Amino acid sequence: MPLVVAVAMIIVPLANLSADSPPTPLEEPVVARVEMKLAIDEKVVDVIAKGDLLTVLEERENDYVILTHDGSKGAIDKVNAARIAESGDIYTDLIKLNPTEGRYYTLRASSWWALGQVEKALDDFDHAIELGYTEAHAYTSRGLFHAAMGNYDNAISDYNEALKIDSDDLAAVINRAAAYMSRGDYLMAAADYTVVLEQRTNSTAILHQRAIAWKAAGRMDDAAADFDKILSLNSNDYNAVMGLGYIRFQQQQWQQAAETFGKAIELNSEDAVAYNNRGYNRYQIGQFAVALEDYDAAIRLAPEYSLAHQNRAWLLATAEDESIRDPASAVDSARKACELTNFENVGDLSALAAALAAHGDFEGAVGWQEKVVDLVNPNFKSFATKMLKRYQDERPFAIDPDKANAEEKAAAELEAKAKQQARQRAEQQALGQQATEPPPTQLGEDQPPA
Repeated sequence: MPLVVAVAMIIVPLANLSADSPPTPLEEPVVARVEMKLAIDEKVVDVIAKGDLLTVLEERENDYVILTHDGSKGAIDKVNAARIAESGDIYTDLIKLNPTEGRYYTLRASSWWALGQVEKALDDFDHAIELGYTEAHAYTSRGLFHAAMGNYDNAISDYNEALKIDSDDLAAVINRAAAYMSRGDYLMAAADYTVVLEQRTNSTAILHQRAIAWKAAGRMDDAAADFDKILSLNSNDYNAVMGLGYIRFQQQQWQQAAETFGKAIELNSEDAVAYNNRGYNRYQIGQFAVALEDYDAAIRLAPEYSLAHQNRAWLLATAEDESIRDPASAVDSARKACELTNFENVGDLSALAAALAAHGDFEGAVGWQEKVVDLVNPNFKSFATKMLKRYQDERPFAIDPDKANAEEKAAAELEAKAKQQARQRAEQQALGQQATEPPPTQLGEDQPPA
């Protein structure tokens, strides 16, 4: 198989490509270091210029199998191509020869970006656009760079410019939706994904992205509808099944969520997350034994899965079924979760405090709950403080501490009242008994005999 070995190379075709079986290119193209020509029967039918991006179909020891412009395959020696990160010098040479050609600046920007030199990449894009290179993809590409740096407003502005130039540029719409998501404008993102779906009706990737946008916006029914649509197209789409299960959990449809995660387990029995999620929803509907089995399965699959250890601790510390509740094991699971997260995760610490309280170690529970109060999100600080007070009063965890406190107070008052009534009855019975008994006969020592 001939290889390119000179500046003006002849690439001998390997085989024509069939439209029925297109090749799968590698993720990253390479850059031509020299001009290369594709010849068939000594006739040049395609020319690859220096600096052109080449689609790689296969990387071999000494060469790349590439897809040429006309859809043919050819082999080029690796010395005649560079990876993106190594292509900066190629484009610098071309810029020196063509200083007003904006396209070369955009291509060199990709090299800077691959090297992590972000500012240089943006400078090249800016310069290209200043030179009048106003192709839509220039703005779309610069927008990607801005988005990757967290400059979402600038990214969205660039995507808008790209769409002014080419209103059919779906890449710009998709990328703008992603920027809206990152900025927290979830409904705007959903609207963009809807625009794309008008052209790509059954795109499961876009349906999934829109479902995530709906979920983030709190529109759970819309998110569920998108996941259902994906599953109508492919009932074995694992990501859609997991997404739908999470929506059912968010909607507190515990039984449906458990069944959906069960479907996920059927599709992938090695996913610890699916077992953990089904276990949590089973716990919510009181199926404690099988929930514990799910947590154990998750931990077998992923021994360092801290959330599964945490959930196992909550179950063993708080299950209403006394045959399942095991405070000592709950403490062990909670400690393991805390160790895995360096005792910095509030959920793990909360579980440890609850487990210790269930085990009767209220002093330990108070100590860890105090740390929870210090670390917890302000939105949950009130609840954490109420739990601290319960542990200080040597009371166990309660999902609704105010309700539990009121019920316990009422129960204590009823108990005190019952005890008081019992004492009163005992006293009354004692007085009644004394009133019906005759006085004892008293005999004096000096009383004369009768």
